[in-house]
Amino acid sequence: MNLLKSALIFVGILTILGVSINAYVQDGELNSSESGSTLADTIKDRSVATNYRIKALPVPTNLDFAGEPVPLEDPDVYERMDRELLVNTYWQSNALLLIKRANKFFPIIEPVLEEEGIPEDFKYLAVIESGLTQAVSPAKAVGFWQILEGTGKEYGLEINSNVDERYNIEKSTRVAADYLKKAKARFGSWTLAAASYNAGQYGVDKQLDRQKVDEYYELLLGEETGRYVFRILALKEIMNNPEKYGFDYQEEDLYAPIQLNKVKVDTAVANFPNFAREFGINYKTLKIHNPWLRDDHLNNSSRKTYFIEIPENGQYPKLD
Repeated sequence: MNLLKSALIFVGILTILGVSINAYVQDGELNSSESGSTLADTIKDRSVATNYRIKALPVPTNLDFAGEPVPLEDPDVYERMDRELLVNTYWQSNALLLIKRANKFFPIIEPVLEEEGIPEDFKYLAVIESGLTQAVSPAKAVGFWQILEGTGKEYGLEINSNVDERYNIEKSTRVAADYLKKAKARFGSWTLAAASYNAGQYGVDKQLDRQKVDEYYELLLGEETGRYVFRILALKEIMNNPEKYGFDYQEEDLYAPIQLNKVKVDTAVANFPNFAREFGINYKTLKIHNPWLRDDHLNNSSRKTYFIEIPENGQYPKLD
């Protein structure tokens, strides 16, 4: 008897629920009909496409690298340029970060390139090599210019357990400039010099001879080197014309250059955390501006002269 009673109660509850749901659905359909909208319309109104459009980008008609024109009349060159503009424009977070960092680091790189007689366009080579960070590649290339240990030592950089000057932006820029000047003398072209920074001078020379051509844009190259100059060109175009490519920011949104003083050191330093506090900064700040110091001390048994960069007062919060 109790079982039958429970079953009847359960059936009654289901009946009430069914009637309620049916009424709710009919009411919803009536309201939708009256407003002229449907469920599909509602979904469409909320879709990404309503507020975000992915547009094709016009490829600029006149592009050059270091004053050397890009032959956009070649369909292959045009498509490769279009690809890099699309990829780098619509990877918005990365491009905006590069724009922000460039405001901080280009003022260090540009004067060195000018002193060394290297076209300013090569600052964008550092952008694509490292994203303007002290990156370390799987091949152990290091710093803004991604210099291998052997190459760094060949060009006079100090590299040991205490010091690695590949992390020094100014000194590594001079090494890159020296390499590029030699490549330009070898190939007669800044564009080929840029390509050789990725593939090596021997690698570029070998392909020029094998394919019987004398220009980068005529070469059939591997994926990385084949995209290399086009990536430089795309970042140059976007970073020079950010509003044209949809980047919206104010001057105060950019990373500001830090004003620095150089402190001469020609002795050993037993403890850099203590050294930093003598100048009113912490060890982290010291390392940010001197990443070439690779340990918390400096042996300097040869009494070599180094210049350690210390932020001016007011650039960072005071220590307690």
